[in-house]
Amino acid sequence: MQTIVVDNASNDGSVELIRRQFADCQLVVNQRNLGFGRANNRVLDLAQGRYVLLLNSDAFVSPDTLDKTVAYMDAHPRCGILGVKLVGRDGVLQPSARYFPTPWNLFLARSGLSRLFTHVRMVDDMTWDHASVRQCDWVPGCYYLIRKELLHQVGLFDPRYFLYYEEVDHCLAAKRAGWEVVFYPHTTVIHVGGESARSEGEITAGGRQLEALQIESELLYFRKNHGVAGVSMHVLLTTLADAIIALKRLLKRQSPARFGVYARHCAIVWSLFGRTRCGMRPTR
Repeated sequence: MQTIVVDNASNDGSVELIRRQFADCQLVVNQRNLGFGRANNRVLDLAQGRYVLLLNSDAFVSPDTLDKTVAYMDAHPRCGILGVKLVGRDGVLQPSARYFPTPWNLFLARSGLSRLFTHVRMVDDMTWDHASVRQCDWVPGCYYLIRKELLHQVGLFDPRYFLYYEEVDHCLAAKRAGWEVVFYPHTTVIHVGGESARSEGEITAGGRQLEALQIESELLYFRKNHGVAGVSMHVLLTTLADAIIALKRLLKRQSPARFGVYARHCAIVWSLFGRTRCGMRPTR
């Protein structure tokens, strides 16, 4: 097994600790935070194995995880990308096998109208049996096992994504190339969540997302994979969702101060829509 550690400009002594205690690791030190996808892209050529495992700094594997997941990949040559069952540090199941986002399903999720459209596949559907192997649209990048042959064919991550959506876009490219994306439930990875983003600014109330970066990545993703019409529809539906939520709060006579949250979100969406030139280019 080959271990490569990429340090994205940490300031907590990680580099010194790794050099002192883990001299057998290949250490790549970035002088600035390149983002998740770009940092992984930088060291891809160093990986020599038949598989590449991307493992986040906030993900902790079970003792059997590597053996089981590699064995599954060996036995299923059309499986190009594999993810596992993810739980929080409290043991609660996290979304581990997800559907592709669309302007419509994101609108339904944000507005709260998904209960009226039960036939629509939402990005995070937690109602199915998580005890069986199944193909899915995409798996989260915190434990992301990739066949090297797939990387030779479609590459790794689009460098325009600084954080969020890079694995969504990558899984879509893999499936378009004929590969399977698989959820493997017979081992568990504890995923703390949010640790990789803490150096980039204030984490939102949900504790996991950096709002502006997530919005920007959504715009880049929809423009790339759904065109001008898709990204424009996403912006319009996001605006409508914010208006619907604000109206609900108004009817419930909640504090007017809370309306600023939705106005701010809407303003960020429109600002980034312009700054990214309708989702064509990143801002950083």
